[in-house]
Amino acid sequence: MADSELLPPKFSDPFVTVKGETRAHVEYGRTKTLWFNTGTLCNIECVNCYIESSPTNDRLVYLTMADVLPYLDELEAAGETGIEIGFTGGEPFMAPQMNAILQVVLERGFSVLMLTNAMQPMMRPRVRDGLLALREAYGDRLTMRVSLDHYDAAFHDEERGEGSFELAIKGLRWLSENGFTLALAGRTVWGEEEAVSRAGYEGLIAREGLAIDPSNPKELVLFPEMRPNEDPPEITTACWDILCKDPNELMCASQRMVVKRKGAKSASVVACTLLPYDTQFDLGTTLQEARQSVRLNHSYCASFCVLGGGSCSA
Repeated sequence: MADSELLPPKFSDPFVTVKGETRAHVEYGRTKTLWFNTGTLCNIECVNCYIESSPTNDRLVYLTMADVLPYLDELEAAGETGIEIGFTGGEPFMAPQMNAILQVVLERGFSVLMLTNAMQPMMRPRVRDGLLALREAYGDRLTMRVSLDHYDAAFHDEERGEGSFELAIKGLRWLSENGFTLALAGRTVWGEEEAVSRAGYEGLIAREGLAIDPSNPKELVLFPEMRPNEDPPEITTACWDILCKDPNELMCASQRMVVKRKGAKSASVVACTLLPYDTQFDLGTTLQEARQSVRLNHSYCASFCVLGGGSCSA
């Protein structure tokens, strides 16, 4: 048997890598973005969804107002007022209380980054009426980030299903025509150079007349890919200098996500948006408990955050 076959698997020890080096960790500072995962149910099922959202996956259940309010209270008690609150899923507009939750978050002075596929759940008349009222009352404190995997319909539909591009564009047009602050989220699964991707989106943005700057990484986010079978290197304490990376810039230094698992009595807090299922990244039921360091003991920590430079926040 080869020596390599005797070694433990990578990302198995939170403190030491498979080579025996000290695993990197990230200290928590102040909250930049608090995310709420509104549930893993989605109206579509993408080919490569890191959270496995689908019309049948309810491992994370819909959040309610009662789940959200305690965390807003905690932020205010900590003096973290007016920060960014992000909503992700699944498709957030499938959650029955979504518009009501948005209303409370915005009226308490926070800004909102709303992730959506802009398809049928968002386009229901009741949801649209609620969104129009929110835009009228709170203006650019509500940003709608629409997932558009590629600027070409064929590639987008390859990931999200036939006809999904057309439906997303319909929703995007409605948002644009009604003056919402917009952003787009694309993917890099096809291996295009970033300049090529941004140029492609620039053409689409111009054709649709969207108020989005494709050169601005906050307005057009191109996410690095994450796949369960990837084999990235483990991140050690030496990597910060080798890669010229500042650990304070990683998501887990300033972001947390609230989830509610099926069957759980209450919501809980996880280290970031990418790891809702891995229990080693559960940090407690309150934000106070979650203000702790995070060890980079998952392949997504390496591929998306450290090496990919990705962040879900604006």
